[in-house]
Amino acid sequence: MIFDKDGTTTIIDQEKKSLSIFLKNLDERYQEVKNDNLIINLFTFDKLTSGDVLEFLDISNLHRKSGKSFVIVTDKVTYDEVPDEIIVAPTLQEAKDIIEMEEIERDLDL
Repeated sequence: MIFDKDGTTTIIDQEKKSLSIFLKNLDERYQEVKNDNLIINLFTFDKLTSGDVLEFLDISNLHRKSGKSFVIVTDKVTYDEVPDEIIVAPTLQEAKDIIEMEEIERDLDL
């Protein structure tokens, strides 16, 4: 698991491990990044389904309740394929843009 911190945002990448190992590692190391906006980069996974993305729903809900952003980056699953509670973006740049917009909304109390 690779953490790349940029300001208040941390991008989390996984090197060629299974999704279950990635989730386990994220749970174990969550305390290190719980105060940051998170981008979960899933581009290393060749096959990914909406069900796989839903595996992140609990941690996404927990993180978002604390007032931080949680965005999954993949081009294998679209935002239309998952519930509104989980945010999916097709590129890292779009994920960063989403976080920027959410931070503005939080600053304005929207």
